[in-house]
Amino acid sequence: MKAILQRVLSASVTVDQELVSSIGKGVLVFAAVAPGDTEKEAESLAAKVLKLKLWDDESGGRWKKNVRDINGEVLCVSQFTLLASTKKGSKPDFHGAMGGEEAKRLYQHFFAKVQEGYMADRVKNGVFQAMMQVALVNDGPVTLELSAHPKQGTEETNAKGDS
Repeated sequence: MKAILQRVLSASVTVDQELVSSIGKGVLVFAAVAPGDTEKEAESLAAKVLKLKLWDDESGGRWKKNVRDINGEVLCVSQFTLLASTKKGSKPDFHGAMGGEEAKRLYQHFFAKVQEGYMADRVKNGVFQAMMQVALVNDGPVTLELSAHPKQGTEETNAKGDS
């Protein structure tokens, strides 16, 4: 699985001109499921989203608090295009993204694990496979790429960016 996590002051998802979800201060998470992903990758990525220290503490200590520590909110949005390949030509290739019901099941598992790891009412969702308009007010900006990959029967989680 792969995710782009953005620290936000606010974020929202609209589908067909109807507001689906919105959050205040917290994190916006675009998440994608890749072929070969399992519940283990979804759980690993969900834990990382909640544990990442993205905010300063009261004494000015940098990168000391996570979304739970600040009583923030989380907005999860399915985003298969994160796994596009742009190596050939000018048209993205989406074969690197899992499709169908299995992708939906694993994305929903990821979302449920984020809710279970925090307070369910502070974790919101977009609409799987819908044309969504996502609006956000970035905080920083702070944007990180996270991934959880199956690796020969084990899992590996990486965070790229400042930590």
